[in-house]
Amino acid sequence: MIKARVVRINRKEFDCLCEDQKTISCSALGNILRDQESVVVGDFVEIKDGQIVKVLSRTNEIFRNNIREGKRKITASNCDLLVIVMSASLPEYKRGLIDRYLVRAYQWGITPIIVMNKMDEFDGSKFDIDFEFFRLEDLGLKTFKICAKDLDSLEELKNELKNKTSILVGQSGVGKSKIISGLTGGEISLKSAELGKVGKGAHTTTWCEIVHSKDLVVIDSPGIRSFNVDDILQEELMGFFPDVEKTSLKCKFPNCTHEPEAKGCAFALLNPDDIKSKALLSRLDSFMRMLDEVAQIPDWQKKSQK
Repeated sequence: MIKARVVRINRKEFDCLCEDQKTISCSALGNILRDQESVVVGDFVEIKDGQIVKVLSRTNEIFRNNIREGKRKITASNCDLLVIVMSASLPEYKRGLIDRYLVRAYQWGITPIIVMNKMDEFDGSKFDIDFEFFRLEDLGLKTFKICAKDLDSLEELKNELKNKTSILVGQSGVGKSKIISGLTGGEISLKSAELGKVGKGAHTTTWCEIVHSKDLVVIDSPGIRSFNVDDILQEELMGFFPDVEKTSLKCKFPNCTHEPEAKGCAFALLNPDDIKSKALLSRLDSFMRMLDEVAQIPDWQKKSQK
């Protein structure tokens, strides 16, 4: 019996990295292939005679619930870090997108970190990068300012990713592929997205795959232009905003809506001129926007589909 990890999938063929660091292409037993998510990138498996005969238990899953189809779509598994990559120039920085990725990180049970790429192109008049990082301090997140073209700026990030499995997420064009290339000293060179006229990158990565380089294990994922959270239950969403939830416990009424006119709301007592309060209120704003989104589909319907 050979133990290995799935690093790439092409239809019903699975490239698996064995403990001796050799990659072999395998099929899988019929009972393993009962559905598309039976084997995903990141899975640890047991192989016999060129076939996957067992998928070991997962520590976590990268997934989204497809309400229309009534099933869970799993993209990858067994990840240690969710590396949220943003751009300091183009594509344009989106605060709300960071908050959406953080919601998924907490839902998936994966530690998130924030990476701001293209710092060589940063224009301080566009947004206050120090405040954007400060607003996440209560979450205890690690943040990094880098330029993928400057290998020295990648050293701290490289040390953070060492001996961990990381999945990079972010809009197309933020430089995920260039970061991976830089982190591996050019050993892994993936096709980079070129920015179009409107500042949106082309979708160059179309599937998840694991790339290895010495002590770095990185899952490269498809770039996205939007990141919906409408499959999340309303009753669960607050739990994915731990900083907002902490303050909400101080509200006079347990069913507080946190709207401006809500009586006894703890957020109404915050001073918007105070930087810590301003940061927390910005997170509340993200929560309220997402709450409106998830409320479009009633929780009973989402539960019935799981």
